[in-house]
Amino acid sequence: MNRALRYATVGVIAVSLLAGGSAAAFAAPQDLHAAKPAAAAAKPAAASLTAKASATTVKAWQEFRISGVAKGIKAGSKVGVQQKQGKKWVSLPAQAPVNKNGSYSVRVKLGIKGVNELRIASGKTVSPVVKVTVR
Repeated sequence: MNRALRYATVGVIAVSLLAGGSAAAFAAPQDLHAAKPAAAAAKPAAASLTAKASATTVKAWQEFRISGVAKGIKAGSKVGVQQKQGKKWVSLPAQAPVNKNGSYSVRVKLGIKGVNELRIASGKTVSPVVKVTVR
């Protein structure tokens, strides 16, 4: 090998060792800048909400709470209560912020007697349905 080629090879190996370890040192030059499969596969976690009512049966207009954990939702974001009315989900005027640890707790009062289907929503993310019976 001529001297210039040797210096270039040693330089590439030294830089590769400093940048990415021994595997990168012996990779072909075109492979040094290729995207790593692990980085391509890493996706942000999907947002999710859990919900649990503090009571399953309440009197009309009696206050209860729906609490849960919001994952993948920024602290300080609002979560709201939705009630199934017929075939539609209607937002109720009950909201609470997501805490720094991801938890939330919303105070709710219902006046529609019977079994009420409720869920928590933040944007397009919704929790599983929680059923509360109002007497």
